[in-house]
Amino acid sequence: MTLSGTTRPSRRTLLGAAAAAGLAATSAAALATPAAAADTPARRADRGFVTARRGELRLGGKPFRFAGTNCYYLHQQSHYMIDAVLNDAAAMGLGVIRAWAFADGAGHSYRPLQSKPYAYDDTALDSLDYAVHKAGQLGLRLVLPLVNNWPDYGGMQQYVQWFLGLPDDSYGDGTHHDRFYTDPGIRACYRAWAEHLVRHRNPHTGLRYCEDPTIMAFELANEPRCRSDKSGRTLLAWAAEMSEHVKKLAPRQLLAVGDEGFYGEAGHADYPYSDYEGADWRKLTALPAVDYGTVHVYPQNWGETSGSKPGTDATAWGTRWIEDHLRDGRAIGKPVVVEEFGLQIDAGRDIPDTAARDRAYAAWTDAVRSGGGAGDQFWLLTSRVDDGSFYPDYDGHRVMWNNDPANPTGTTARLFAAHARAMSGSD
Repeated sequence: MTLSGTTRPSRRTLLGAAAAAGLAATSAAALATPAAAADTPARRADRGFVTARRGELRLGGKPFRFAGTNCYYLHQQSHYMIDAVLNDAAAMGLGVIRAWAFADGAGHSYRPLQSKPYAYDDTALDSLDYAVHKAGQLGLRLVLPLVNNWPDYGGMQQYVQWFLGLPDDSYGDGTHHDRFYTDPGIRACYRAWAEHLVRHRNPHTGLRYCEDPTIMAFELANEPRCRSDKSGRTLLAWAAEMSEHVKKLAPRQLLAVGDEGFYGEAGHADYPYSDYEGADWRKLTALPAVDYGTVHVYPQNWGETSGSKPGTDATAWGTRWIEDHLRDGRAIGKPVVVEEFGLQIDAGRDIPDTAARDRAYAAWTDAVRSGGGAGDQFWLLTSRVDDGSFYPDYDGHRVMWNNDPANPTGTTARLFAAHARAMSGSD
């Protein structure tokens, strides 16, 4: 989720509070939750890898289409919390979950996976290891981004601080931030982290991450952009280098950039189609080592509403954004996944109530299904925390799956469950 302009008080800042809450994930309830028996590596490998071919994802010789979600916090939480959200995802019929695979820098409110350059703590990987194990048991697939564009859980700015000592300007013009893409020391450190994670052996499964088909895809980053180079060449060069690197490490898994779909068109008046973020989605998606294109949809935070632009409607704009990318993905010959989308209930930004949001989500998911999209993943599914209460709604996008009539997102969850059946062909 992004805002146009230079200020960005969005879910990224709110997730800092979520990270702090994550450190409480060692409650008695969590510790009392028994881990399931270790998988047999051969049995897990028999599930098969999702592949990309001729503009579609495939599994077992058949097209593979899915409805899914995001739950970024799997890499930091207790087994109890991981069980809760993944069980809910399976009950909804969701197929793919996207979760962070990074936590850079010590001294923060999260457990670092990389406390300093080249210093890795595999004991801190237990949450992600367990999530991979649990997802495999439930028949779910995971998508794992390797670094964050934003400073949550360290991100690119942590690498820039480590190697260059420069302050964070992720939400500004990005002059310091964008050194992440060009500094040789930073690039080498990122490559090493990617290799460490991809080759890490999961004690719960006995498999290295690169051997486990539960991990459907690795992503180069969450929402990368390069504002200091509007041409898009800097980001494209970095993505070309790193996609080849990660693909060699994990040749059987899919590889995506993880970008939002910005078109990079100079002079375009519409922010997401413009070159403001220094990203060219068509060129990034067309890279040889990239298997599918990713798209995020946040019209409210991009100023695509009637309040910001008279005559614009957030729902209709989002539908067009999706349809444009599906069309261009067909021209490129790559599958397209709408991997993040969300709306807040806000009458001033075209979504006055839950019913209006549900209509928008129905329009967007219908556009993916009817337009031949490979999949979509709403932001975000959450469930119970260690004391039995529900995960807080930090950013106004929370969706919960439970039978309590008081659940304010019950209709939304059922909508996504029905869409999952339709995408999988079971409806």
